[in-house]
Amino acid sequence: QVQLVESGGGLVQAGGSLRLSCAASGSIFSINAMGWYRQAPGKQRELVARITSGGTTTHADSVKGRFTISRDNAKDTVYLQMNSLKPEDTAVYYCAASMIPRTYWGQGTQVTVSS
Repeated sequence: QVQLVESGGGLVQAGGSLRLSCAASGSIFSINAMGWYRQAPGKQRELVARITSGGTTTHADSVKGRFTISRDNAKDTVYLQMNSLKPEDTAVYYCAASMIPRTYWGQGTQVTVSS
């Protein structure tokens, strides 16, 4: 079992920045990778960024150069630094922990970017 608690969402103007945090607890030693996903109204959930247990990162093309995923192992926390935010980044952002045989999800945090 893994518990994920997200924080850091909110309302920001276009061009602004936010940092999302995801604190993990429980059987975190079994986590293979952690990621940030987002889901906008009427759209499917999509991968934003991912970091493996070995530190390899992946970012969606739509956020490359603007968003950065990172982690603090001492705090069992993963971050998503979001810069140069655009209105199309508006969505609920979810943290996910990939394990075998399942993925655990956080409750989600709303990010709203006004134009």
